[in-house]
Amino acid sequence: MTAVAAETPTSPRPARGSGVDGRTAWGTARTVLRLHRTALLVWAAVVLALSGWLVWLTEDAVKEELAAWESCQRAGQDLCDMSVGWVGYSQSLNWVGLLISYSFLAVAAFAGGALIGRELENGTARLAWSQGITPVRWLTAKLAVPALALTAGATVLVLVYRWAWGAHRTLTDNGWMSDDAYLSRGPAGLAYILCALALGVLTALLLRRALPALAVSVAASGLLAFVVAQYRGSFWPTVTRTSTATAVDLPDNAWELENGLLIHGRHTPDVGYWICDGTAAEARRCLDDLGVTGSYTTYHPESHYWPLQLVETGVVLAVAALVTAAAFLLLRRRTATASAA
Repeated sequence: MTAVAAETPTSPRPARGSGVDGRTAWGTARTVLRLHRTALLVWAAVVLALSGWLVWLTEDAVKEELAAWESCQRAGQDLCDMSVGWVGYSQSLNWVGLLISYSFLAVAAFAGGALIGRELENGTARLAWSQGITPVRWLTAKLAVPALALTAGATVLVLVYRWAWGAHRTLTDNGWMSDDAYLSRGPAGLAYILCALALGVLTALLLRRALPALAVSVAASGLLAFVVAQYRGSFWPTVTRTSTATAVDLPDNAWELENGLLIHGRHTPDVGYWICDGTAAEARRCLDDLGVTGSYTTYHPESHYWPLQLVETGVVLAVAALVTAAAFLLLRRRTATASAA
């Protein structure tokens, strides 16, 4: 008799590729969400609170001041906007704008401290790497999950603030280039948030301690914003007006960058007609002796808001991309050195 070998069914091997990788990536993302759910809830609460505050200010709280302003206008009084709106409604709107504009400092603190620094300091990051999660995948999840949440929340805040800022312009004193209105109404504000996230991650990888990384991340993000603000006016070509009069008439809401006198046809900044005093004839003779032929002003009109915003957004996002690449490179080198040892 010949024995017939029985074939034992073999279980199919799991297919390698995107399916397994996708499940692993989702599992890593879920781990990040679970570890930082408190921060996510706080961020959601902040977005809801500030959005609700803006809606309340614009739809309800402003009614009394708007009625007072209209009454002031009907009475023919001067400076109604300053005496009515600039005191209550405008100040509240300014505070919300400042909170939105500089929220990236809190993001830098979170990224440097709780997101990365604490896990490197207490060893939980290395524990995750030993359980099948590669360092690169770990860092990708650590960046991607907060970035998505921050982008969604910041987009809501920017859109709501833009609506509130434009609703009652006669009652506000915050111009389009003011500290509270510039970043909080456009994509540059979101760019600073994402850059602060990247700076916090890189700082934590460098220092590997939560509190020092938190402090340095906040300082680095603030310094970046300060430096970029110094060059903001040069991000788009300016407009220069000249006049033979003592002052140049500017369009409404213009952002003045420089003014001065025309001396022998050259722009001389920070010098005015006050350099010559005395009687009108004496002042005129003094100006003629100095070669003063007029005055000039360099400015950005309000129509330059979006070009300035988009250029600044590109600059800050480029910094964020470089910092992110540096963080991955540093992590690869650190983990490769540790594995070799």
